[in-house]
Amino acid sequence: MMKNATLVAIGFATLTASASMAQAKNLCTLIMDSATSTQLFMQGDCNSRVTPASTFKIALAAIGYDTGVLKDAHAPTLNFQPGYPDWGGENWKQPTDPTRWLKYSVVWYSQQITHQLGAAKFADYVKRIDYGNADVNGDPGKNNGLERAWIASSLQISPMEQANFLTRLLNFKLPLSKSAMEKTIAIVETQDKKPDGWTIQGKTGMAYPRGADGSFDYARSWGWYVGWGEKDGRRIVFVRLIKDEKREKISAGIRARDSLLQDLPALLKQQSD
Repeated sequence: MMKNATLVAIGFATLTASASMAQAKNLCTLIMDSATSTQLFMQGDCNSRVTPASTFKIALAAIGYDTGVLKDAHAPTLNFQPGYPDWGGENWKQPTDPTRWLKYSVVWYSQQITHQLGAAKFADYVKRIDYGNADVNGDPGKNNGLERAWIASSLQISPMEQANFLTRLLNFKLPLSKSAMEKTIAIVETQDKKPDGWTIQGKTGMAYPRGADGSFDYARSWGWYVGWGEKDGRRIVFVRLIKDEKREKISAGIRARDSLLQDLPALLKQQSD
């Protein structure tokens, strides 16, 4: 059961020395039992919404499978085309299927899905699954919701809403076909590391805040890691959201992931003591 909030905060203070978190503020760390939705650990502001960035790919995969835009773990395979977003480097320029899309967080593959859905169906599905504020209009006056609503734009979600969405997905409680949810769960990347024996599946996300003029604040990026872990028949859902305090070489999403994997055994041990 969830500990007294003061004790939780004190306990968490002992876990923030990892190098991956040295220049980032932990905005929220949340761990929930997926079977009961019991909060096992919560620290920080877990109710304020920010951009989901690439963590939205989990929801988009479920929508894609439910509509038939996505077929299975390896279909469709799409080829990179000139003009597609390529800031992800060579990993984004390779033929990409649903599994590779999530593993390498390929933005242009997401955009191909949303364009096949079309604006009306895309908006309807995001509202249907009750994802954050469900606003996929994109930037005001830009008509770019299909390209970037989830990337530092109109769509926003809180860590608590992320955890609740994942819990509904894992328990097949979304208003989607069970097959779509099963296929989505199957393609979320499994980590090679097994902290304290936990098998971890999750998705990173990173985005830069933007000013009123549309410029990016490269020193204050958000970093997400959301997903679930399983061990001995038990399953938890986790969310970590960080925000950088200076520009870093390594993605904030990667650092959120690595710090969460490092901290997870102690966090779980604390709630069971």
